[in-house]
Amino acid sequence: MKTLNFLLVFFIVASGVFYFYFKTRQFRTRSVFPIRKKMFASKAGAFLGGLLFFFGVNQLILFQGIATYIVAGLFIVFGAYIMIFNTKAAKHYNQFVDEETRLNEN
Repeated sequence: MKTLNFLLVFFIVASGVFYFYFKTRQFRTRSVFPIRKKMFASKAGAFLGGLLFFFGVNQLILFQGIATYIVAGLFIVFGAYIMIFNTKAAKHYNQFVDEETRLNEN
């Protein structure tokens, strides 16, 4: 149980770090590359969804109670939805990054 909690906390922290990394990449990307900005925003959103998902699972393990089950269930469902939606969006935008780079080589 303690190992699982440690693993979930590691995933929560890693998701938070990657969220801030991709959010920073989004803001630092020049406005000439709007597709790349959207791709970084989608990746950041996917990691934010992962943070919510792992936080919800961690709360289920740590605490028992009706309120905990309801709130953790909402975190898990909402986090999974955000993670899946933004992962699909990042894959979609990733297809066009090379073409956008080629078009803006001037």
